[in-house]
Amino acid sequence: MKKLALHWKIIIGMVLGIIWALLSSSMGWSAFTINWIDPFGTIFINLLKLIAVPLVLFSIISGVANIGDPSTLGRMGGKTLGIYLITTIMAISLGLLLVNTFKPGKLIDEQSRIDNRISYEIWASSEGYQIKDGLNYLQDPAFFERAQQISDLSKSELREASVSDKLETVESRKGTTPLQPLVDIVPSNFFHSLSNNGLMLQIIFFAVFFGVCLLFVPSEKAKPVLVFVEGINEVFLKMVDIVMQAAPFFVFALLAGVVSKMAGDDIGKVVEIFKGLSWYSLTVLTGLLLMIFVIYPIILKVFVKKIPYAGFFKALGPAQTLAFSTSSSAATLPVTMECVEQNLGVNKKISSFVLPIGATVNMDGTSMYQAIAVVFLAQLHMIDLTLGQQLTVVLTATLASIGSAAVPSAGLVMLIIVLDSVGLNPAWIAIIFPVDRILDMFRTVVNVTGDATVCAIIADGENMLDYQAPENPSETFDLDS
Repeated sequence: MKKLALHWKIIIGMVLGIIWALLSSSMGWSAFTINWIDPFGTIFINLLKLIAVPLVLFSIISGVANIGDPSTLGRMGGKTLGIYLITTIMAISLGLLLVNTFKPGKLIDEQSRIDNRISYEIWASSEGYQIKDGLNYLQDPAFFERAQQISDLSKSELREASVSDKLETVESRKGTTPLQPLVDIVPSNFFHSLSNNGLMLQIIFFAVFFGVCLLFVPSEKAKPVLVFVEGINEVFLKMVDIVMQAAPFFVFALLAGVVSKMAGDDIGKVVEIFKGLSWYSLTVLTGLLLMIFVIYPIILKVFVKKIPYAGFFKALGPAQTLAFSTSSSAATLPVTMECVEQNLGVNKKISSFVLPIGATVNMDGTSMYQAIAVVFLAQLHMIDLTLGQQLTVVLTATLASIGSAAVPSAGLVMLIIVLDSVGLNPAWIAIIFPVDRILDMFRTVVNVTGDATVCAIIADGENMLDYQAPENPSETFDLDS
C-alpha cells in the first residue's frame, strides 16, 4: 500500500466508503456510521476549511505581487491578465449554461431531493444561514412530518428552525440597494472577514488590493514582505499536503457518513445519488471538452490565424498528456514552456512571463467545475439559485481561481470557499468526491491548454511568434527532457 500513488489510495478509500454505506444501509447500521464514523469526515472538512482561508489570502497576494514591476508590465501585462480573466469568465458562464440546461441535480428521485432539502433547511438553521431561495419547506405540514422521520430533532426544534429561517430571510431583505453586492465585497473590518468563511469575497478583495499595492512599493521594502508571504504560503501548501496524506481514511469516513445520512436505511437512495453523479460528471466533461476542442481553438483562430487547428494540438500533445496524468499545472509548467517555445514558436521572453502567471491565476477548468458543482449540489437539495446568486458564484469562482494552487485537488479546497460564499454546506463536497479525481485530470488539461492559447495570442500581438509546422512534433520534443 505504501508504494501506491495517493490518488489510488483515495479511490480505494472512496470505494470502501461506498461499500460500507451500502452495507450499513442494508443491515440497518446507519446510526452507527453517523455516530462513530462520520465525525472523522467532519474533522476532514474542518481541516480543509481551516487551511482554505489563509491559503487563499496568501496565494492571491503572492500571485499578484509576483507579476512584477508595474512600470515594466505595460501593454503586455494588461493584455495577459485581461485575456486570462475573459477566458475564465467564459468557462464559468459555459458551465452555468450547461448545468442550468441539463439540470443534472434534478434527474434523481423526487423523494430523495425532498429529504435533501429538509436536511439543508435544518443545517442552515443550526449554522445561522438564511435559506437561499427564501422558501421554507418545514412550514408545510407534510414536509414537517417527513422531517420528523429523517431527523433526530424534536418537534420544538424543528419548529424553531422553520420560524428562524423565515425571519432571517425577511430581515436580510431589508435595507438593500441595487449596489449592495458591490458594497458587501469591500470589508469595513478585515479581521472580522477573516473570522467568517461566508465573507470570502471580502478576503479575496483585500488580498488582491494588498498584492497590487505591494507592486507599487519600492522593491527593497516590498521584498521582505513578499518573502514572508511566500514562506507562509508554502507552509499552508505543506499543510494541504499533510492533510491529503491522510485523505484516504478521511474520505472513507466522509463518504460513508454523507451517503448514510442521505440514504438512511434505504439502499435505493444510494443508487439515486450515483445516478445524479453520472449526470453531473457528463455535464462537467461536456463543458471541459468544449473548452479544449471548441472554445480555445476559436479564440486562437480569431487572434492567431497562422496556427492550424490540428497543429495546435500536435504541438501541445506532450503537455496535455502530462497534465492529464499529474493533475498539476505547476508540475506541467516546464513541459508547457518547451511545447510553446519549440513547437509553436513562441519567444522565450513571452513564455517565461505569460505561462507562470497562467499557472497561478488562470484556472478555467477549475472555475468551470466549481460553478457546475455548486449549482448541481443546489439542484440536488431543491434549492433554486437566482441569477444574482449564480453571478455571485461566477465572481467568487473567478477570484478563487486566482488563489487555487497549481497542485492536484486544490480546486476541491477552493470549492469549499465557493459553497460558503453562497451559504451552502461545505460538507456536500463529499457527494462529488467519488468522481473528483478523473474530472481533476480533465480540468488540468483545460488549464494548461488555456495557458498555451493565451501565450500564443500575446506572442503574436507582440510580433514574437514564429510558428513553423514540423513534420512530426514528437520528434522535436523529448518529454523526458
